[in-house]
Amino acid sequence: MINVAIVGMGAISPSHIKSYLQFSDRCRLQALCDITPEKAEKRADEFNLEVDIVNDYKKLLEREDIHLVSVCTPPYTHADISIDLLKAGKHVLVEKPMASSLKECDAMNQAARESGRQLSVVAQNRFKTEMMSLKHVLETKLMGPIVHTQVDSFWWRGYSYYDLWWRGTWEKEGGGCTLNHAVHHIDIFQWMNGMPAEITAVTANTTHDNAEIEDLSVAIGRYENGSLAQITSSVVHHGEEQQLIFQGKNARVSVPWKLKASKSKENGFPEEDEELTAKIKKEYEAQPVLSYEGHPGQIDDVLEAVENDSEVLVDGEEGRKTLELITAIYQSSTFKESVKLPLDNNSPFYTRENMLKNAPHFYEKKNVVQDFDENEITTGGNYQS
Repeated sequence: MINVAIVGMGAISPSHIKSYLQFSDRCRLQALCDITPEKAEKRADEFNLEVDIVNDYKKLLEREDIHLVSVCTPPYTHADISIDLLKAGKHVLVEKPMASSLKECDAMNQAARESGRQLSVVAQNRFKTEMMSLKHVLETKLMGPIVHTQVDSFWWRGYSYYDLWWRGTWEKEGGGCTLNHAVHHIDIFQWMNGMPAEITAVTANTTHDNAEIEDLSVAIGRYENGSLAQITSSVVHHGEEQQLIFQGKNARVSVPWKLKASKSKENGFPEEDEELTAKIKKEYEAQPVLSYEGHPGQIDDVLEAVENDSEVLVDGEEGRKTLELITAIYQSSTFKESVKLPLDNNSPFYTRENMLKNAPHFYEKKNVVQDFDENEITTGGNYQS
């Protein structure tokens, strides 16, 4: 039996609690931790849990009865908490974004290697039947080389969203919509299509003058083979339509699922390639439906890795790739230049200190509230066509 603790009782914590409870034959919730213990007590009551209430994660470090810890705290705390837990021999599942800087990512991955423990970064949208099926289709190469990718990470957040005490600042949130919302789709993008060679980007704050950070960014990625990708990150799009479109030389597929294959008429205009369409459709529909999706799917993956000493799907190195792309977007937009990948410790955004020194302040944070009465959130990922 794997004993679990959760650190941070904010809006995402119920997703972890519900997920662990689905696997009660494999794991047991042992402790809930928050710097405001009343919040942990409220969560325990909400889910009728008999758990220890802890107000400092360091109290978990010497507890031999804790094997796995979910870190659900604000992003700027992820690195220190995760590293301490790994060094104490705990497996760690850390919420996105993995950390506030690439230097912190590297330190977390080093701690994981030295401790021999699992470090997994939440990327729950990978654990969707639609995503797994789409990745399989891309891997068949039936579409031919990918020539263009479109990533629309569209979210909407009201003005008061950035009133929460840790949101809206580079110091505590680490960035805006590109880091904290589009991280889902940027992760899927690099998982499916690999890392581009170069990023050119612009960012803006169009609607939230109570936040330092961006609420809209547009980036262009260029691959060595000439393929292009456009990535839009936003919290100003009503309706929150989210999609990834892959245009291959022979066909187009996307999530939500849509398929179109064309071949050329004599005059160069398109006509449907019915044979290729049928082949791709067959591959997509043949993929099994996942038993667990979203957070439960990822937690199932982590539990299996702990049980069998196997690899997780989303480890710290995968988490770093996603942050590397996001860091390149910030570096490009800040210095108004194209940025070549990969990034190393020479990047002006490699450390948190340099990020804080270089990052633009669109506005200054105006309002501060400790919490919202209603703390329900939307996590995206509704990819039904």
